[in-house]
Amino acid sequence: MTGAMATLPGLDALLASGVIAVVRAREAVPLSAAARALAAGGVGGVEITLTTPGAIEAIRALASDAGLAGCLIGAGTVLDEAAARDVIAAGARFVVSPTLDPAVIRACRDRDVPCMPGAFTPTEILAAWRAGASLVKVFPAAAVGPGYARDILAPMPFLRVVPSGGVSLENAGEWIRAGAAAVSVGGALLSAALLRSESGAELTRRARALVERVAEARRVVGGDPA
Repeated sequence: MTGAMATLPGLDALLASGVIAVVRAREAVPLSAAARALAAGGVGGVEITLTTPGAIEAIRALASDAGLAGCLIGAGTVLDEAAARDVIAAGARFVVSPTLDPAVIRACRDRDVPCMPGAFTPTEILAAWRAGASLVKVFPAAAVGPGYARDILAPMPFLRVVPSGGVSLENAGEWIRAGAAAVSVGGALLSAALLRSESGAELTRRARALVERVAEARRVVGGDPA
């Protein structure tokens, strides 16, 4: 395989808003209200990390939640092929890993599910694309900054990279202007208190501000979100 240029089901929807919200909780908490609040703010993808207690059950419940139409539910911290199969069976519409494992990518592509492995160096990022990754997560993004994406994409503009780790409202636009296809945001968007909140108003406000910041940056560069 020489790269994942074909569009998989759900990939356009995942990239439309340019924001993937990452849910990583230390204890099992109901996630329906938070997911709906994120969707109301325009977030296109909600990633439930497998380090969150009850993650598989949460993915299964959210994947069948009619109130989340238009917002894809995915799984994060997927470290091996077996985990990839399990989360997809539970209803995950995209799969994210902190590292590059070709077996995870194959398991996802066999099931027509977008896969976003983590990579850091130019060699790793290109290897992920050649293995068939739909997107490549630049992780940890805080260690390099938006200029790194610009430098990577200058000789390899066919890549679609998504920074993760250290992305915030303040720098999300910089990443998009540097060429990122989307941004992955966790702690800067979702605090433990907001995950437990029943109203969701503050989370929706934060999500909307982030989505609007990404949209503004895309207008500046004139890029196609997909």
